[in-house]
Amino acid sequence: MTARKPSFSPLNPDNKKHRKSSTWMQEHTSDPYVKKAAEEGYRSRAAYKLLEIDEKDKLLKPGKVIVDLGSAPGSWSQVALRRTNGDATIIATDILEMQGLAKVTFIQGDFTETGPLEAISAALGGRAVDVVLSDMAPNMSGMASLDMPRVLYLAELAADFALSHLGPDGKFLTKVFQGAGFTEFIVHLRKHFTKVETRKPKASRDRSPELFLLCTGPK
Repeated sequence: MTARKPSFSPLNPDNKKHRKSSTWMQEHTSDPYVKKAAEEGYRSRAAYKLLEIDEKDKLLKPGKVIVDLGSAPGSWSQVALRRTNGDATIIATDILEMQGLAKVTFIQGDFTETGPLEAISAALGGRAVDVVLSDMAPNMSGMASLDMPRVLYLAELAADFALSHLGPDGKFLTKVFQGAGFTEFIVHLRKHFTKVETRKPKASRDRSPELFLLCTGPK
């Protein structure tokens, strides 16, 4: 799969800070998963999306090599650490800063550029990856015609990385949104992976078009 780099930065196309409305803030602060994350020491509610998927699919096991793309603020890396009892090689990357986690190698940089990719490869030291996790998403404009290409672009980059680094039994979990290009993307993934399944964890809000694709066995 070859992804063509657009002229905008899909991570922050307008170079603006994300503005949260008062309605969003009210919903966020009353969210049970937000409260649960605070109680259980996770950095964001996103932890419970991965936890639910891992309960079903058993992705995170001791001794595995795990790469966490779009890792900030670090909740998925936290889940990986806890699920593996700290006995795993975990490499995380994000364009944003991420507070350090013991036993997690963090690489800050724009995943659409070659620098972070080379840094991850160097950290792997030639080892095959067992699990690639991608929670990457651009700053959303609210306009589907703009947002969907950006979302799929990042998912394509993550898939390219997974296909280049996964071992024969490796697994790739990526966030996508339902919309234009979604079906075509699944068709493409099925050409490159033995199995492609959809997951909609309970922590994903019902009104959100967010889905996760779990791909197993790169061809």
